[in-house]
Amino acid sequence: MGVHDNADSKYSAMGSSGFSKLTPKRPTPVIFGESTMKVPRMDESQNVGQKGPDKVNLSLQQQRKSLPVYRLRKRLLEEIRQHGTLVIIGETGSGKTTQIPQLLLSSGIAGPNGCIGITQPRRLAAVSIARRVAEEQNVQPGKLVGYCVRFEDVTSPQTRIKYLTDGMMVREAMTDEILSDYSVVILDEAHERSVQTDVLLGVARRAQNLRKLKNLSPLRLLIMSATMDVDKFTKYFQAPALYLEGRQHPVKIYHAVKSQEDYVFSALVTIFQIHREAAANEDILAFLTGQEEIEAAVAAARQVAKQLDGKGYPPLMIFPLYSALPTHQQLQAFKPSPPGMRKLVLATNVAETSVTIGGIKYVVDTGVVKARTHHPTTGLDVLRVEKIAKAHAWQRTGRAGRESSGYCYRTYSKDDFEKIKAMPVPEIQRCSLAGVALQLLAIGVDITTFDFMDKPPKESVDVAVACLERLGAVKGSPPQLTTLGRTMSLFPLDPRFTKVILASVEHRCLEEALTVVALLSGESVFLDPPSKRQQAFAARSRFSSEEGDHVTLLNVYRGFQGASQKKVWCHENFLHHRNLEYASEVRRQLAGLAERANLEKCSCGTSTESLRKALLEGLPENLAELQRDQSYITINSRQPVAIHPSSCLHGTKPPLVLFTEVVATGRCYLRGLSVIEASWLSGKSINVPRRD
Repeated sequence: MGVHDNADSKYSAMGSSGFSKLTPKRPTPVIFGESTMKVPRMDESQNVGQKGPDKVNLSLQQQRKSLPVYRLRKRLLEEIRQHGTLVIIGETGSGKTTQIPQLLLSSGIAGPNGCIGITQPRRLAAVSIARRVAEEQNVQPGKLVGYCVRFEDVTSPQTRIKYLTDGMMVREAMTDEILSDYSVVILDEAHERSVQTDVLLGVARRAQNLRKLKNLSPLRLLIMSATMDVDKFTKYFQAPALYLEGRQHPVKIYHAVKSQEDYVFSALVTIFQIHREAAANEDILAFLTGQEEIEAAVAAARQVAKQLDGKGYPPLMIFPLYSALPTHQQLQAFKPSPPGMRKLVLATNVAETSVTIGGIKYVVDTGVVKARTHHPTTGLDVLRVEKIAKAHAWQRTGRAGRESSGYCYRTYSKDDFEKIKAMPVPEIQRCSLAGVALQLLAIGVDITTFDFMDKPPKESVDVAVACLERLGAVKGSPPQLTTLGRTMSLFPLDPRFTKVILASVEHRCLEEALTVVALLSGESVFLDPPSKRQQAFAARSRFSSEEGDHVTLLNVYRGFQGASQKKVWCHENFLHHRNLEYASEVRRQLAGLAERANLEKCSCGTSTESLRKALLEGLPENLAELQRDQSYITINSRQPVAIHPSSCLHGTKPPLVLFTEVVATGRCYLRGLSVIEASWLSGKSINVPRRD
């Protein structure tokens, strides 16, 4: 197996976002270095438990009984009864995520009426695992077993096992600081250390202590992961750790002999080399970084697969998998491939943990992930592709060994692997904390004194509090929520976008603001097929506004709502039907929250200047100014930036623009732009410097 050593020599038109000239002609491979290894435990030893039999058709209950957790259930339940808090290291395939909640329910540990809450960092995991457990319990999701993710609540008063995202449980704590609905809270995949996970670690521990102080029924906490810094977690929770062996099968790992410059291209070449040599029904999972990249790779892979039809290879079914996909389309990737066929899943890191995609025999790991980092000195949130940590690499490798022995092809060298850090930097130490500060204040906690497992930089905390002060959400020292801040906390959004919604009432454009914020809450609605770029550009220009991307998005949504055959209309206009449907659902729920907050309904109609003024109210620091040399710099931090080619303002030179996203490739690009008039800044605490 291999990847091409010099992609440019045969595929000069290729790149990570365009694959129009990829052909099935076999490139000269660089042989991967081979090593027969088993996915390591968190201590990175080479032993991963017992080698299990290949997958056989078992009934659900037989499958449950074959899991290590089931065999160890008596010891496990004994430890849980003995300790109010327990750290559980459950190896991949042990069954901890699906079985422990069911064991707690059947054993009576959860009490006669208490709910068992199991948190997941990602909505896909929460939804798919809840459905699996409901199936094992032979109930419909939403009854005994349910789930709750942002903008989707499938629970009822009868729900006793509830899967939810970390963020949703934090939101519950905002109205119920002791989490009184729960008798047991399980914090799963704790190693991921998302900002919401870290907040929840502290919030759950605080709820547990508050119950003790008030002599209320105890709250049991279980903190689970396959790989984590055990000492750090046991010290933070003052709790013992319990190890559960998994049912991980051996995985043979291959590293590229030399580093590859284009990880997407390398992944595609490797995928099709596997496809040519592997048996049918041996499925492939490849890790990429984001929706646009995945959609482009899906188009390229389908093109190549079509050209391979009739040449003796198994038919190839190709599925994208990323968080913005509607739930029913995400679940398509989990269905077994029909006999004689092969499934290829191109996924972000949503497929890294918890969820098992059936049939996966091969994993292609590009070794990268898209991460958002906040820079307090510049005030910018920058989205960039970064190298993963070893813990994530092992999680990815483990996807190939869930049901039988497997193979992992890392399109980076062994030297590259040795150089990456063991654990990821906790998101709390690299993201904007304005939303976190608002959530904690709504719970009644001061972020400046909150006991995080890893304290965020003081500078980031100060910047977050200052941001909330400017938005009018907090005042005083220590900071206290204002009435406006209390209203802002009702919305599951970045506080700046919530301020846009609240300001839109004053500017008489609430309907339009809800639409734009909903569209910005999901993935891009624009399709950019490599083979039809000119047609897609022409279609997009029909919606383009000289006012910028936000009004363009508004035009798209209005057209979508007015179309009688929405799927056909989207196809004709090169738009993502599913992303527009998702935005419609988000908008519906935001409108419900606006109604609960007693915001007056109003619309600006065609006078969209007021929408741009509302955007400025929420994002006053996200401004960039044109310089004499025709380049742009951000006003607050004097950071050199450029308009992203995907923007409808690309190629134009408005003197002043507002942006909603910064993407770093070779340089910093602004996305989501609106033209702003300098006269609108008068009276605001924004100082527009003279041009250089």
